[in-house]
Amino acid sequence: MAKREDYEKKTEALLGPITEKAGVSVYDVEYVKEGSDYYLRVYIDKEGGVTIDDCEVVSRALSDEMDREDFIADAYILEVSSPGLGRTLKKDKHLLASIGQDVEVKTYKPIDGVKEFSGVLDAFDEKTITIREDGGLRSFPREDIALIRLALDF
Repeated sequence: MAKREDYEKKTEALLGPITEKAGVSVYDVEYVKEGSDYYLRVYIDKEGGVTIDDCEVVSRALSDEMDREDFIADAYILEVSSPGLGRTLKKDKHLLASIGQDVEVKTYKPIDGVKEFSGVLDAFDEKTITIREDGGLRSFPREDIALIRLALDF
């Protein structure tokens, strides 16, 4: 397991009791390097959306636990936030919860001259993601998808 995956998994394990007590759920955890800085990003969610107070409660409790456990050797910045309205669908649990919702799909390389698609998330499996467009169903190999997220309707 890569260092990044190990850090994310250990952090998610620490978050269980914290988020349960705070009345929120863990949407995602990511450990990334941007420029010269490392970030440990925790995305939390709850029915009706999270508040700044929810983020603060989780951040303070997680920070204390991270200091106690001290398993990340690098200096990092801890961020706790909502995944947002146009949330990225990274994991199967995200896709499953989003079946029937409008999504945007961006591919690494053009398909029929196009790299951005939108439609209703219809289905997925370990190899493909299928959306319903005006013209019917379109399936994408997962390895060709750069990004899939919920579409914002304004």
